[in-house]
Amino acid sequence: MKATKFRDLSDDELAREIHGLRKALFNLRVQQAIGQLEKPHQLSATRRDLARALTVQRERHAVEETQ
Repeated sequence: MKATKFRDLSDDELAREIHGLRKALFNLRVQQAIGQLEKPHQLSATRRDLARALTVQRERHAVEETQ
């Protein structure tokens, strides 16, 4: 997902998306450890999406602190 789509989400929706991405990343890591990960690129894509979402969340908190 692009960062612009994360920016379009409300704070609650963004928090839910981050929670879901963390869960998905955990599940992918478990699958990788077991050897059942069929699409290895999903791991890096999920990690990048989580980083984008966290960046948007941090940007919002920084704006709130300056106001």
